[in-house]
Order: sequence, then structure tokens, then C-alpha cells
Amino acid sequence: MNSSPAKPPSPTTTQLCLTALPGLPLIGPGDDLSGLILEALARAGLSLLGGDVLIVAQKVVSKAEGRQVDLARVQPSPQALQLAQETERDPRLVQVILNESKQVLRARPGLIVVEHRLGFVCANAGVDHSNVAGEGWVLMLPQDPDASARRLRADLERASGAGLGVLIIDSHGRAWRTGTVGVAIGVAGFPALLDLRGRPDLYGEILMSTQVGLADELAAAGSALMGQADEGRPVIHVRGLPYPLRDGSLAELLRPRQEDLFR
Repeated sequence: MNSSPAKPPSPTTTQLCLTALPGLPLIGPGDDLSGLILEALARAGLSLLGGDVLIVAQKVVSKAEGRQVDLARVQPSPQALQLAQETERDPRLVQVILNESKQVLRARPGLIVVEHRLGFVCANAGVDHSNVAGEGWVLMLPQDPDASARRLRADLERASGAGLGVLIIDSHGRAWRTGTVGVAIGVAGFPALLDLRGRPDLYGEILMSTQVGLADELAAAGSALMGQADEGRPVIHVRGLPYPLRDGSLAELLRPRQEDLFR
């Protein structure tokens, strides 16, 4: 990440419009997600314009990329067996969680908190059974969500001729608050971190430490419209972002370990 603080212009619009795209089918391995998004945009009467952003639920990306796992085919290791006993979880599920993790940070019955192989901390390494068809099947996060976002962006820009941003989001809990919120796990063509250091406030005081997790702010807004259960709204179109797009990545949002006061 560039260490010199950027100084983005002041917001140029005061209205942000989010639209859940209608009629997307249940996604399966190998499905053309960008093509399905373009069809859903047409159904919504939307044409992509420069500066638009697509917020895409992790689950549909993972499904299209074949990230499902049949627990019947998983052989748990001794470590998984031990952790399964401590957490009262299926040892096969625990093994999948370990496969997706760098380190187990906390564990209690029903919950394993890990540092994911992608660098962030989350529950159960993002491995989930909700909205996954088939008894004993679970879904992992995309192998490389930034790369997934870049591919979607390239396909949609090629089809539309517009410069776009793409966010892939997931629902994460927070250490000191209850409830999950949407956060970005994959970023393409979007300013994930907005550095306002050096900008004046309303009274002319210079901001010294303000950095805004813009990708997470927009992810949370998109997640509120997507829903968490049977809503079937996995893609959100955004228009009116008050900041210019630029190249971005998940790495911008990950706090360096030397600055982490809690681990």
C-alpha cells in the first residue's frame, strides 16, 4: 500500500442509489456470473455507466467457482479431531476450517475464530452451510477474491465500455459488538481505503489520522439490501459514489500485524 496519504477531492454528489438486481437464478459451478449480472441489469432497466459499482455476495462467487466441499470426502486430522472435541463441531467441518486458516485464535463450543489464509480474522474461516444445497456440503470463500473481482470487472467493462468498481462481500462479526455486517473481501477498481489525512475539517483543523474503510462502508450498505436469509438478492448496483474510482485491493483494509493491539 502506498505510504503517502492520498488527498481525494471532496464528495461531488449527495445522493447514493443502491438497486438490488432482480431475477438472478441459483448459481452453480461454472455459471457465467458476469453474463447473469448483465441480464439482471437489463431486467432492472439499468445500463452500466462510468463510476458505477457492483456489490456481489461471496456465496454466488464461491458457487460459480466450485468452492463447495462434500464433508463425506473429508478426512479429519488429529488436530481437527482435538479441536472438534473442544468446540463440539463435526471434525470434518473443523478440518475444512483448518485448511482455510493460518492460525486458530480463539475457540469455544460452536465457534472457531481464525486468521484466514487471506489475512483477516473471522469466524469459522468463512466456511458456511447456509444457502448451500445438499446435506453435508459446505461452501468456502473464493480462493482469491481480489482476482475474482478483477475478472468480473473486466468482463463487465468489456461488455459495457464503462469504468466500474466491483466489491465481493461477506458477513462478518465484530469483536466488541453483536450482529454481523457486510465487509469487503475482494476489491477491484475501487478505493478500498480512503485516506483523509491532511484534509481540513469544517473549522480548518487538519485531519491527522482519519482513514475511511470505504469498501466496508459500501459493503455494509449493500448487505443491508441483500439480506441474510431467503431474499435471493446477491448483486447490488450502486450509482452516485461521491469519490473517484481507482485500483484497489483487500490488502488496503488489513491492519499490519505490528499495529494490531489485540493479538
